[in-house]
Amino acid sequence: MNMKDATGPLKGLRVLDLTRVLAGPTCTQMLGDLGAEIIKIERPGAGDDTRGFAPPVMPGTEESAYFVGVNRNKRSVTLDISAKAGQAMVKRLLADCDMLVENFKVGALAKYGLGYEQLHAEFPALIYCSITGFGQTGPYAPRPGYDSLIQAMGGVMSLTGEPEGQPQKVGVPVADLFAGLYGCIGILAALRHRDRTGVGQQVDIGMLDTHVAWLANQGMNYLATGANPPRLGNQHPNIVPYQVFATADGFMVLSIGNDPTFQRFCENFDIAHLLADARFATNAARVENRKLVTDTLAPVIKAHPTAWWVGRLEALKIGCGPINTLEEVFADPHVQARGMVVEMAHSSGAKVKVIANPVRLSETPVDYRLPPPLLGEHTGEILEDLLGVSAREMTALRNKKVI
Repeated sequence: MNMKDATGPLKGLRVLDLTRVLAGPTCTQMLGDLGAEIIKIERPGAGDDTRGFAPPVMPGTEESAYFVGVNRNKRSVTLDISAKAGQAMVKRLLADCDMLVENFKVGALAKYGLGYEQLHAEFPALIYCSITGFGQTGPYAPRPGYDSLIQAMGGVMSLTGEPEGQPQKVGVPVADLFAGLYGCIGILAALRHRDRTGVGQQVDIGMLDTHVAWLANQGMNYLATGANPPRLGNQHPNIVPYQVFATADGFMVLSIGNDPTFQRFCENFDIAHLLADARFATNAARVENRKLVTDTLAPVIKAHPTAWWVGRLEALKIGCGPINTLEEVFADPHVQARGMVVEMAHSSGAKVKVIANPVRLSETPVDYRLPPPLLGEHTGEILEDLLGVSAREMTALRNKKVI
C-alpha cells in the first residue's frame, strides 16, 4: 500500500486490526493517527458491532456516531476468519504487517489458527496485542468484559455518586478507553524492544487490570489505611474545598489546592475571619471538618452567579470553572483554538465531524488521512494491491462469502 500520505511518527508501520466496539478500536485509531496504516478486518455483511449502535447517525451518512468516533485512519476489509480461506488470507496479510491488535475472548482466535503462540512461531517479529476484559490468565480470563461490569468490579463505582445515593458509573466508557490507551502504550514499548532485538511479543491488556491501575490516589488511600474510601459526590477525598458549589444561577467547581490559595480566597471575599478558626486553618483540618467547611462556604458562593465567580477567581489565580454542557464545551473558545473538532470528507459524500486526537507533536503531528470507512470499502484495493489477488480469485472468494 502507498503510505506517502502518512506523516506521523509511525509512518511505514502496518497494523492488522481484528478489533471491534471501543477498547480495541480506540487503540488502533491512536496508532493510525500517529501514522500507522490500519487494515480493519470486519465480518462480511455485518461489520463492527458499533456500526449498528444508532441512533444517532452522522448527518448525511448511514454510519453511527459511535463507529465514526473511533475508526478514522483505517481501511475496511470484509473477511470471514472462520473460513479456512479467510484464515489463509489473514496470514498472507500478516506477512506484511508489524502488529496485530485483537479483542476476542481468550482463546477464540486460537480456534482459527490465529492465536499468539501459533502466529509467533510463524511471524516471530509480530507484535500481538490482546485486549480482553480480564487478561489472558487468572480465574476470570474466560469471562466477557463490558465497560459497566468492569467499572463495577474495579471499584470506581463504589467511589462515584452521592454519599446516600446509589453507586454510579462514569458517564463515558472509561474502562474501555483506558484499556485501549494502555494497549497503545504497550505496543509502543514492544516496538522499541523489537527495534533493538528483532523479536515481537504479546501485549496482554486486561480491562480490570487497567481499571485497578487508574484508581490512583483513591487506591492508594485504601492501601495506606485499609479502609474503603466513602462516596463523596463531587468532593475530593484529600482536599477541601475542591468540589461543586451552587451559584446564584447554576453550579461551578471550586478547586483550592493548598493553604495559601485558601487564604487568598478568604481575604478577597470578606471571610478572612475563618482563617483564625483552627478548623479552617489547614487543609488537613478542613478535610476533618468537611461538612462545616462546605456548609460555611455554600451561602457565600450562592450569593453570586457563575460568571461573576469565574471572572474574579481567575483574576486571583484560584482554580474554578463552570460545569459545561457538551454544547458549551464544543463552543468554548479554548477548545476551538486547540482544534479539538476536525471535519473529514466521508466516502458517503457528506462531511463528518470527529473529535480530534489530543496528542500534540511538534515535529511529527498526528494527521487525519482517512475518514471512518464504509463496510468493506477497501477490500478489493487491499487484496489486489497488497496481496496481488487476481480478479478471478476475488470473485471466487466473494462467491464463497469469504469476503
